[in-house]
Amino acid sequence: MEQVGYDMYCRLLDEVMKEMQGVKQVQEKEQNDIQIDIDVSSYIPEDYIENSDIKIGIYQDIALCKNEEEILDITDEIIDRFGNMPKEVENLLDIARIKNLCKEKKIDKIVQRQNNIIFYFSASEFNMESVNRIIEKYKNRVKFSPSVLPYITYKIDENKSIIYNIKEFLNCI
Repeated sequence: MEQVGYDMYCRLLDEVMKEMQGVKQVQEKEQNDIQIDIDVSSYIPEDYIENSDIKIGIYQDIALCKNEEEILDITDEIIDRFGNMPKEVENLLDIARIKNLCKEKKIDKIVQRQNNIIFYFSASEFNMESVNRIIEKYKNRVKFSPSVLPYITYKIDENKSIIYNIKEFLNCI
């Protein structure tokens, strides 16, 4: 799991399970695993879900969510089965939302560096119009770097959560 990343591990596990059940699968376009490196606690606490098998299943379900509807379904399931979610689980679901937005916006990686968030775009599908919209909206809070892997450095609004900053920025693209 450490070698391929958790999301890829979950996808592979899902494929194997479907294959064992005889479910035919339509081959999707291979998607890269979106890397998110931010200072946010996102996990399922031991005192919220104690059973490790159930916990792994929930992690897998979250990692396999492809859209907001699936995230809302798993959110409802978690609340129905285990009660109100701790902040760490809410963050885990928000990161799933962010990963889905990144896929739509062709962003491969998000990294937090102190009070900045760096958004790395897919070089092959980069859209300069997005950069112009971002610069127009955020002015001196963003810096664009047109390197081999184009990226934008975004200075966070410290009055808002890191998750909120990221989602707001992604929705502007």
